[in-house]
Amino acid sequence: MQKDPQFPSLIVSIDDPTVLPWDIEIDVLVIGAGGCGLVAALAAAETGVDVFVVEKGKSAGGNTARSQAMIPAAGTPAQLAAGISDTPEMMLADILKKNQYGSDLELTRHIAQQSAFFIDWLHRRTGIELELVTDFLYPGHTVHRIHANKSRNGQHLVLGLLQAAEQDSHISIAYNAPATRLIADAQTGAVLGAEVFIAGGERNLARAQRTILALNGFGANRTMLDRFIPEMSSAYYFGHEGNTGEGILWGEALGAQLEHMNAYQAHGSVTHPHGTLLTWAVISLGGFQVNLAGKRFVNEYHGYSEHALDILSQEEGVAVEIFDQRIYDAVEKFEDFQLCVEMGAIKKFDDIHSLADWFKLPLHNLVKSYDAFQEAARGERADTFGRTDFGPPLEPPLYGVRVTGALFHTQGGLSVDDEARVLRPDGSWITNLYAGGGTAAGFSGKAGPAGYLSANGLMAALILGMIAGRQAGNSLQPLTG
Repeated sequence: MQKDPQFPSLIVSIDDPTVLPWDIEIDVLVIGAGGCGLVAALAAAETGVDVFVVEKGKSAGGNTARSQAMIPAAGTPAQLAAGISDTPEMMLADILKKNQYGSDLELTRHIAQQSAFFIDWLHRRTGIELELVTDFLYPGHTVHRIHANKSRNGQHLVLGLLQAAEQDSHISIAYNAPATRLIADAQTGAVLGAEVFIAGGERNLARAQRTILALNGFGANRTMLDRFIPEMSSAYYFGHEGNTGEGILWGEALGAQLEHMNAYQAHGSVTHPHGTLLTWAVISLGGFQVNLAGKRFVNEYHGYSEHALDILSQEEGVAVEIFDQRIYDAVEKFEDFQLCVEMGAIKKFDDIHSLADWFKLPLHNLVKSYDAFQEAARGERADTFGRTDFGPPLEPPLYGVRVTGALFHTQGGLSVDDEARVLRPDGSWITNLYAGGGTAAGFSGKAGPAGYLSANGLMAALILGMIAGRQAGNSLQPLTG
């Protein structure tokens, strides 16, 4: 295993846990208070055990707070009410097609089967309502199955989870409390707890019957990016700064199987230089992009994750995204889009000529690209890049925004089974250890950014969190309380 300078000592191995001066004893220790960690805590506490959540940051949220709170689920009441026929098998087929059949079949099927239950459980457990998104179809999904809160805002989702956790007497949360090392039995490799610094930096040894790694991935760890995803090590990073990968490194030090470490979710529509997310719905509803030469360069609809590399390969690593008033009105309610407007990233123009002038794009090339796109949208010609999904042709006034590609979060991590237990290469379980969030391998397979299906990151984080918490709690009798 390659040492990471941020985490020089990963595991404390002890021969006799009974002689260690434990400062804290708890049923379930959850490391990380993002969406996965909060869901895991809620699910574990529901079984009657006591849960201690430790978060190295000053607040809860992680990458979930930076998301659009979108979760795919198949066979939900909202879909039935909308007349949409969907099944876990259909959802499974879409995931596998996108990741080139690279994820574990049975685990992927299990997540798809749990998805509708999760939407219902989340509402019953927390009061959070997720509605079906039907105003556009994200690439890769054959039917409308993405569910989100009304604001399409991950921070609001986190606040709902946090409120429910704070009201549960079985859950305690400590902030500014980094877990620095796992503690394991030297003979069996079983995880016994963790070293945690809380109360202003006081070192505590926390003993837990079960430990859940609910940290995110390693997008903020340049050493790990150089090791696993070198093509994105210098790209703009849009994710949470706490995603430094220690959960994955702990698991690796314990002998866990690492899976799909070159997989990641990127995004090809982050405003530049503002650094705000321009929702991909702009493309899904009929927008398009050109490079600084005023030329389209790819089928924009093929997927927002792999599209990041398309943009980064262009001159200066940027593009100009173009759309019209119809699209503007359709996405105006999204808080991320509102932030783009507030920061002045989006410009309005009477025609394509004035747009070319503002962004200093070659007029001849841009007009040619625009006209060809309009003809394809009207069905008068096949699109040069193979795009078949268009909205109505664009109509002035037009909007333009300069965008770049960015890394959002990594998708590789520890191998887990359908109970979210961390596995070794031989399929055996590292005793007492569970994982979810970005610490567990996601469902993108081995295809780099291309295997990522829209909203699958949050799906994996939250559903695996629910499974981990439920299984951890049900697997033991409470030590406390």
